[in-house]
Amino acid sequence: MLSEVYYLVRSKTDGNYLIARPDTETSGYLLLFQENFDALSYLNTHAAEVANRFSVESIPSTQLGNLLKRWGFSGVGIVTDPLLPKVEFLQHS
Repeated sequence: MLSEVYYLVRSKTDGNYLIARPDTETSGYLLLFQENFDALSYLNTHAAEVANRFSVESIPSTQLGNLLKRWGFSGVGIVTDPLLPKVEFLQHS
């Protein structure tokens, strides 16, 4: 069985993942990118001055549930356009 691979942005200094908080009442949504270059484009467009403080990691979709539980995220935000940015939020139960 093949699994889809997603890309995450992670801080090199403290190991935290890049998240979005559409409202202050949530613990945050883990931002996922469908391609490595999309994650890099997002960083270079929206955080060029600190982009060197982050790295891009890959994760198979089969491991996402465990990661969301371990870190306590509300769900995921799939970035469909890194330049605008356009994000689709999915809540994890």
